[in-house]
Amino acid sequence: MVDQARARRLAKRISQIVADALEHEVKDPRLAMVTITDARVTGDLREATVYYTVLGRTVDEEPDTAGAAAALASATGVLRTMVGQQTGIRHTPSLAFVPDEVPGEARRMEELLARTRASDAEVARLAAGAKPAGDADPYRAPRADDDEA
Repeated sequence: MVDQARARRLAKRISQIVADALEHEVKDPRLAMVTITDARVTGDLREATVYYTVLGRTVDEEPDTAGAAAALASATGVLRTMVGQQTGIRHTPSLAFVPDEVPGEARRMEELLARTRASDAEVARLAAGAKPAGDADPYRAPRADDDEA
């Protein structure tokens, strides 16, 4: 029997525990700019997927995603132990760390929106000086009946 509410509560607790452990307990410098964004737990509470993002030290610097992935892989055992101690459940779920794609997708969407705004501005600029291709009034006027008079 799958209790989705319990799985969601456990996932939230796991993300809090892992984030706190990365900030205070694990002393790997490669994990300094890692942020835990979400966690998902399977219905049987046996496996947990933890999503994370890595930021660069400055705005222009590329993040060290490979180093962060290696550091998380090496700290998985310690983090799983901490999750087991702090949750108190019978079977501690195995942890899998997956890079979160949301920031990259958001950046891609922002670039697409910027290109769309630029093309809209170009269309508006071209339309400002445009003239109709045909007559000024393209609609037919009703005929005047000359035979009625």
